[in-house]
Amino acid sequence: MSTSAAHAPAASPFRQPKAVWAVAFACVISFMGIGLVDPILPALSSRLNASPSQVTLLFTSYLVVTAVAMLVTGWVSSRIGAKNTLIAGLALIVVFAALAGLSGSIGGIVGFRAGWGLGNALFIATSLAVIVGSATGGFAGAIVLYETALGVGIACGPLLGALLGNVSWRGPFFGVAVLMAIALTATVTLVPKAPKPVHRQSLGEPLKALAHRGLLTMGITALLYNWGFFTMLGYVPFPMGLSIYQLGMVFFGWGILVALFSVFVAPRLQRRFGTAPTLYVNLFLFATVLAVIAAFTGSKITLVVAVIVAGAMIGVNNTLTTQAVMLVSPVERPVASAAYGFIRFIGGGLAPFAAGLLAEHLDVHVPFWIASGAVLAAILVLASGHKLLARADEQLAEGEAAHAGEADLDADEIEEISEDGTGEAGVLERAEQFHPTTR
Repeated sequence: MSTSAAHAPAASPFRQPKAVWAVAFACVISFMGIGLVDPILPALSSRLNASPSQVTLLFTSYLVVTAVAMLVTGWVSSRIGAKNTLIAGLALIVVFAALAGLSGSIGGIVGFRAGWGLGNALFIATSLAVIVGSATGGFAGAIVLYETALGVGIACGPLLGALLGNVSWRGPFFGVAVLMAIALTATVTLVPKAPKPVHRQSLGEPLKALAHRGLLTMGITALLYNWGFFTMLGYVPFPMGLSIYQLGMVFFGWGILVALFSVFVAPRLQRRFGTAPTLYVNLFLFATVLAVIAAFTGSKITLVVAVIVAGAMIGVNNTLTTQAVMLVSPVERPVASAAYGFIRFIGGGLAPFAAGLLAEHLDVHVPFWIASGAVLAAILVLASGHKLLARADEQLAEGEAAHAGEADLDADEIEEISEDGTGEAGVLERAEQFHPTTR
């Protein structure tokens, strides 16, 4: 390695080509859809004469369809290419978000949210692969950027939902349609068309990939964790009894902690303590927060504090599990992402509806006790793959050491750009940003 390369500053995960920022922006809007409806759930229940369990179907239809569609995203992407898959997903979200806003019944909204979930699956399964493949700063840097987009989207979703929902319950749906239309335009114009993958993924590959112990372990852990997460996200607005603005601010505070802990705290904890030990403690703390919610469901202030604090645990968990699942599986990243997404979104989709039914037929405390137990069970499942996670940490450290101090472009890439403006996919845009004198 040359002296100049050895002393080159490490690339920031936030200095990226325009194409990466276009996809990251679309990610922000996509992740807004997770918490966007939270502040308007009670309003939808009263204005459309629907029970809480019926309203929570907005989460269930969205996430269950997302989960099942995950199994076909790789099959689609490997045939029409990553960019076209992103465009198809974004277009579906625009259409179905607008249709949800135009609907006049809870059944119609639930159905259109299902179509929204299909578009979401096509988009999110491909967006991570595009960011990882195009971003500077290495694999870990790409994950940080992706989780930043997730955090910002989750944080802003409830706030936007509150602002627009206070005008009309239709507002959040139309808002997403407009923002996604902007993201669609940016993707069409800024993301370069990459060659179609040489290998065409079969429909059965994601399910076959679950035969790998590491991927299955992480998937089941995520299913149990998401049961707790979406029980809280999808049902806690009802016992809170807050206004739309108040709910929006509570979940905005929660989302801010998700973003901060996913980007700044999780990587430091992983480097100091390792993935597995960090997740064990983190999941235990989250289970404890859910138990507090279960025990003090009648206390508004307790619910508010518990929900906001939970954002810290969710942020740490999101970053470390996303990173780990990509490292413990021997299959291609799009296949691993599809298989993992299928399992975790099933848990997230079923939990809010189950919470509504349990609260209506048994007691409002019951769903949160079950959620806490599910997260504790996730610790036991995760512990069964402890050695695999330890090996994943070693691989990550080896990769970071191998590329430590490298310039954003190596000498051969710079020479290619200088001579004829060509190079491998992504090189030209990186050169324009980091080495403008080569053009």
